[in-house]
Amino acid sequence: MSFFRWAVVTVPLVLLLGFASGLAVPAGDENRWYMALVKPALTPPGWVFPVAWTTLYILLGLAIAVILHARGARGRGPALALFAAQFALNLAWTPLFFGMHRVGAAFWVIVAMLVLSIATTFAFARIRILGAWLMVPYLVWISFAGVLTWRIGQLNPDAQTLDPGSRTSQML
Repeated sequence: MSFFRWAVVTVPLVLLLGFASGLAVPAGDENRWYMALVKPALTPPGWVFPVAWTTLYILLGLAIAVILHARGARGRGPALALFAAQFALNLAWTPLFFGMHRVGAAFWVIVAMLVLSIATTFAFARIRILGAWLMVPYLVWISFAGVLTWRIGQLNPDAQTLDPGSRTSQML
């Protein structure tokens, strides 16, 4: 039952942190700057993003619970540190992209996040294979998000100066 106790803490915590990052600045269809950007044809409709991220945050919460439950496992500490590092980058991406309008920097954050997430997945696999498999949808999604960010940067070379008056914060 220890895994379930961990999951009761980690899933809501990951969801809360993820959603707080998303609420830090207007995002998606609520962001005038984003709406003014030229977007690649493969950009999904706006409703897909909250559904995808909710699902991914639940999976990440479960993955970290699997690893936290593996007390005494070799490599557990470094695996948890890798997870924390990639998740910190994940939380930084939304304010960087939607709030600061730094498309190029956001792309490199996704690249670093992907590298750390791959390392995390391999570290998790050495501890519990289930933890690694729970990371796979996240790896796919952030790879896709990286492609979208890269294409947005290509299609909008002046993105940072586009509608600069829309920079606001929703957090108190």
